[in-house]
Amino acid sequence: MDERQRLDFLLGALAPCGFAGYFDSMLGRRGGWHSLLIKAGPGCGKSTMMAKIADHLTAQGEAVELIHCSSDPDSLDGVVCANRRFSILDATAPHTLEPGYPGAVETVVSLYDCLNGDYLFDHQTEIAQLFDRCGRLQARAARYITAAGSLIDDSLRIALSCADLTAARTFADHLAAKYLPPMQGPGEEELRVLSANTLRGPLCYAATVEKAADTIVVLDDEWGAVSRAMMKTLRDAALERGHSIITCYCPMAPYDKIDHLLLPGARVAFVTSNRFHPLDFAGARRIHCTRFCTAEALRAHRARLRFNQKATRTLFAQATALQAEAKQNHDLLETYYKTAADFEKIDKITAQLIQKYC
Repeated sequence: MDERQRLDFLLGALAPCGFAGYFDSMLGRRGGWHSLLIKAGPGCGKSTMMAKIADHLTAQGEAVELIHCSSDPDSLDGVVCANRRFSILDATAPHTLEPGYPGAVETVVSLYDCLNGDYLFDHQTEIAQLFDRCGRLQARAARYITAAGSLIDDSLRIALSCADLTAARTFADHLAAKYLPPMQGPGEEELRVLSANTLRGPLCYAATVEKAADTIVVLDDEWGAVSRAMMKTLRDAALERGHSIITCYCPMAPYDKIDHLLLPGARVAFVTSNRFHPLDFAGARRIHCTRFCTAEALRAHRARLRFNQKATRTLFAQATALQAEAKQNHDLLETYYKTAADFEKIDKITAQLIQKYC
């Protein structure tokens, strides 16, 4: 197996608005796509099932996207194989999914019949307490993320007041002309997350960028104002020129700030680097976004910007600690479901899915 066959992404993460993700974008796909939506309790083998399917596909020479869980990056929330027009997704909370076109486009795979309901009923008090505690811890973590988002937004506003966005967009147009030649056909866009704050702290799948692109342009932007404008310009230009793109939004502004833009077909990537996800690639072109800012104006706000950055790092650390504590409770919760699960039956279902869909 070639490791370049496996690209690591997230499809959502904790954001200032709570959990924000793009799982719904995987539903209702036409043109021969089929999505499996797994329903099961925690610890019932969903991630293991998806890992086996990914291994089977890559063994056949297919490239896959591994969609990791932001609450536990060691676990999978999904696998996508564009060449087979196939995806399999964890359809349980916090990204509950229901089929839009049952059977025709999506199929629900329920593992609830593989559980010993009597055992779970006998332990309902302990299970309910653990579920509730996990929810409370994640909610507390989200509040720290929300607070961090306010400070990041304050720094953004300061940077906007010091930036020449017209010049930044014009420069982005030059980048598009250089790196994005016109293609035939309409452009297509997939939404993903490449970097987020997790129970391990800030996480960025930098290796995915290196696997997807030979030409990498790094926008070094500590405050996000200039890169936001440039990335929007590059994204629009790529689609207008007929490129298929993977747009990776920032979880701190999950619907309007693009952090990274990957164009696997053109083997080009535009990525944002800052202190929370520093990115450095051999041979990459690096653009310092402060060139589009008035240095004197930024210096006038230096103390406030530094305070915001330091406080944001502290808030992220608190969110990380709470997410890690939630994971510990989730692990306890899984012990009940692992005891209740018939893994032999689940393995048979996995084998049937591989035979039918892969």
